[in-house]
Amino acid sequence: MSGSVLYDAPGPRARRRNLAVGVLATAGIAALVWVAVARLASHGQFSADMWAPFQYKNVQERLLHGLQDTLTAFAFAAVLSLLLGALLAAGRLSDHRPVRWFCTAFVEFFRAMPLVIMIFALYQGLFGDAPLWALVTGLTLYNGSVQAEIFRAGINAVPRGQAEAAYALGMRKSQVMGGVLVPQAVRAMLPSVLSQLVVTLKDTSLGYIITYEELLYVGKLIAGTTSTAEGYPYVPVVLVIAPVYIGLCLALSGLARWLETRGRRNRGAGPGAPAKDAGTGGAGLPAAAGPAAAGSAATGE
Repeated sequence: MSGSVLYDAPGPRARRRNLAVGVLATAGIAALVWVAVARLASHGQFSADMWAPFQYKNVQERLLHGLQDTLTAFAFAAVLSLLLGALLAAGRLSDHRPVRWFCTAFVEFFRAMPLVIMIFALYQGLFGDAPLWALVTGLTLYNGSVQAEIFRAGINAVPRGQAEAAYALGMRKSQVMGGVLVPQAVRAMLPSVLSQLVVTLKDTSLGYIITYEELLYVGKLIAGTTSTAEGYPYVPVVLVIAPVYIGLCLALSGLARWLETRGRRNRGAGPGAPAKDAGTGGAGLPAAAGPAAAGSAATGE
């Protein structure tokens, strides 16, 4: 058995102490959940009358329409934020100083701007009659700025020798970026990109502040306008809507984990890779990343 030098295995007393702390923490959480459920039950939130509105076809159709609008806003925001992020990342990596300064200021400004304020200002100032585009524009500006930093960090993480070898072979910068750096950086960037898309999906719920009829807004309308003998069914609506958001986010998170695991497995399969790939980088360049190696490859030595 080989133990880590940074971690001491707990002894009998430590294991008993950890077990006692775990049992107490679990009991405390269970007690809080029981108190919350008991209080909600005392107000009739779990009675059959509260769930009766979901049996009506009109309510079911409104929930499906809200889900459709949520996915529509997410689809537009996801695609546009990725495109904007790629453009801003290219600008931040540009050799032209004015372009680099403009893109840096753009990214830093919209990353610092609160998303709620941005969406509300866009709705009031530009898209008063189109809440969908106010929401999509706000999500695109914010998440595109974050995606730009992810793209830039991923490209900068590629060993510098790869770019030096490509320049030594006479490639232009656009060829180096598109044929050498980006293909190698994509594998490392994908999990972070998908994680930010999860944030984009959750942020679509902010559309309710500008009356965009996404899932949360529809749920609020149902809960606020459907009166029963026990009151308004806010808790049942939350219990119906929350699993939908959680399921969508878990699907994207699972995709990110799968891609990350597959990327690690592919990187770990280096010794067993085909011979034609064993001595080359991601774009067919010599694996010995350096000007001298690139010069030798260019001259045939």
